[in-house]
Amino acid sequence: MFSDNKKTESPLITDEDGVFTLSFFLLPEYAMVSLLSAIEPLRIANRLAGKTLFRWQCLSETGKPVIASNGMALQDSVSISAQPVIRNLFVNASFSPEKYTSDACIQWLRELKRQTCMIGALDTGCYLLAKAKLIEDQTVTLHWEAKPAFQERYPHLNVSNELFEIDGRSITCAGGTAATDMMLYLIEHYFKPELAILVCEQLIKSGARNHSDHQRLAWSKKLNLHHPKVLKALELMSTYLESPISTAELAHQLSISVRQLERLFQQHLACSPSHYYLQLRIEHARYLLSDSGLSIAEIALASGFSSTAHFSRRYREFYGTTASQYRAQVH
Repeated sequence: MFSDNKKTESPLITDEDGVFTLSFFLLPEYAMVSLLSAIEPLRIANRLAGKTLFRWQCLSETGKPVIASNGMALQDSVSISAQPVIRNLFVNASFSPEKYTSDACIQWLRELKRQTCMIGALDTGCYLLAKAKLIEDQTVTLHWEAKPAFQERYPHLNVSNELFEIDGRSITCAGGTAATDMMLYLIEHYFKPELAILVCEQLIKSGARNHSDHQRLAWSKKLNLHHPKVLKALELMSTYLESPISTAELAHQLSISVRQLERLFQQHLACSPSHYYLQLRIEHARYLLSDSGLSIAEIALASGFSSTAHFSRRYREFYGTTASQYRAQVH
């Protein structure tokens, strides 16, 4: 029913029998939702095609079951020391990825790269690839919540906001249900659109999102807001968190007066532009506190504050606790 013709411009590598085997390297606290969202479309594709198009295996550093972020563990995995044949690898991580990065894993990944293995990542797996220096010249993506800390840690790397990225011999994905969209894209690419559509139907999913769709809800949907000037102002604020621009500059870029901008924010968001901007920067800092190893002074600068004291004061005003107290709670 489905074509076996493979397109050569995508990075997946087949086994000798023409089947794609995908290996998932699980780090402790990995996101199980990403793993299952990636595997289930493959299982369904095999069933609908009436033959094996895909195989998969889970790997870990020790071969023992790996505890996911939800506290659950699957069956034993394959130890990397067992030297299994790997052609397509996805590093699956979530919380505290750098905490579980060992020298042995780094060396193993570099050796796989020398063997021209396809090496990708789900969720925050890019941390391991970045530490191994495997994505120096590629565009990658990861979960939006981890992106600010990742960019502070690796400012020279090119990171997008897309659901998944395919660049050279690498496929990276934001995690969560975006892993399903990624696999649907690969199913359609290597076989036929009809198969991907049937897999969607089995998943009770109306269709695959495009890889260029943004991970987070648009401001208009998140705030039920539709005024174009306010939406543009929020986009500008999000772009300039580290180097905030003034209300006057915001108004200038929107081609309106400061008074009109303030009136629009009061009307649609019940606060001033400066207050909402400050809130966005404080929220940005909160992500960095929970997901990065940056010092509080570094986080203050990354969130657009000229001094740690000013940042600490503002943070306490918003959350009723200090930045250091919050960091102690989440680590």
